[in-house]
Amino acid sequence: MKNALVKTDFNFPGQKSVYHGKVRDVYNINDELLVMVASDRISAFDVILPEGIPYKGQVLNQIAAKFLDATSDIVPNWKIATPDPMVTVGVRCEPFKVEMVIRGYLTGSAWRAYKAGDRTLCGITLPEGMIENQKFETPIITPTTKADEGHDENISKEEIIAQGIVSKEDYEQLEKYTQALFKRGTEMAAEKGLILVDTKYEFGKKDGKIILIDEIHTPDSSRYFYADGYAERLAKGEEQRQLSKEFVRQWLIQNGFQGKEGQKVPEMTPAYCESVSERYIELYEHIVGEKFIKADTKNVAARIEHNVTEFLNKQ
Repeated sequence: MKNALVKTDFNFPGQKSVYHGKVRDVYNINDELLVMVASDRISAFDVILPEGIPYKGQVLNQIAAKFLDATSDIVPNWKIATPDPMVTVGVRCEPFKVEMVIRGYLTGSAWRAYKAGDRTLCGITLPEGMIENQKFETPIITPTTKADEGHDENISKEEIIAQGIVSKEDYEQLEKYTQALFKRGTEMAAEKGLILVDTKYEFGKKDGKIILIDEIHTPDSSRYFYADGYAERLAKGEEQRQLSKEFVRQWLIQNGFQGKEGQKVPEMTPAYCESVSERYIELYEHIVGEKFIKADTKNVAARIEHNVTEFLNKQ
């Protein structure tokens, strides 16, 4: 099987610390820059799955870089450069402790809660009589707290402000940025025959200014449907054709895993991992509108170390 990068242990010039996330490993350079390595790890239900997905990190990193560039007129972002297909280097910010989740359609965890009878989501009252994958009249923002470990929790705007997690002034600005970014992402997806269903954005602050951080509009942070056939499938109550990580979640659910205690991750065979890799590449080619050029994975760690070190030494 192609080499998948599931673990990193770099020592870059000026490195002060490293944070290993579910998918990304973030290296702090002199408290000024962050080197974010998009690994080939894959997570679902807040659990890192046991096998890596070849080219997944490259797909995520390159999609995110493209969308950060395409939205920099809306909100300043953290990206400085992509010295390697799997790496973005950017400014270090103080992150807000919330993720701004925005939903254009009733699907995923929101639909599962709705189906179970919940009509309030993050303080927002949902109308009766909705069906799975139905479009909301206007997109809704359903923030979550950013957990250092374990599950992110849904929270309302009112609770965020009342608990002092984010100031009222900052939160209202985050909402405006979130809506504007989602509008741009929706327009860009539509140009490629896709529907941006829902996504999440993360923000930080640098010198008192709000900055967009992390990845945006990737298959890990977003859900896409194919526009063609959406209405027909909705009317018939059929599943939508989609490009997102949801197909991995569904496979896990079908095989008895939802991240709950005592549940075991089903076996991820090389053939299954390869099929997931192909789906990620398919999304890249659809959303970016260009052929995906696979980077050489023979000595991927050595390649990243060389490219990033060379970049940092020039700074």
